[in-house]
Amino acid sequence: MSTIQELETRWARAEIAGDVSTLDTMAVEDFTLVGPFGFVLDKQQWLDRYRSGDLTTSELDWHDLQVREIGDTTLVIGVHEQQAAYRGTPSNGRFRATHVWVRTDEGWRLAGTQLSPIGRPA
Repeated sequence: MSTIQELETRWARAEIAGDVSTLDTMAVEDFTLVGPFGFVLDKQQWLDRYRSGDLTTSELDWHDLQVREIGDTTLVIGVHEQQAAYRGTPSNGRFRATHVWVRTDEGWRLAGTQLSPIGRPA
């Protein structure tokens, strides 16, 4: 059985590689992503970013992780820094991200992700 830290590393590598098969296997069917500007993607939309070639991620540094296990749910909060492009337009950024993992009969699966831009206080 993989630990959450191992799963997080596997997730980051799959994002960089655009590995739809691995991401699909890692996530629950009702996975939801809340993007850094408030958009919401269901699992198929999330996977389609790579499947269509619209999103390319050349670098993803996922660090400063804080892991909290609460029963059958684990929250991982960290810093997500990426070099990416969406339909050729740079989509680089530094975000505070939260991953929600749930324990299923098949092991830990990613249920949700939320990204928030890291900015300076007003």
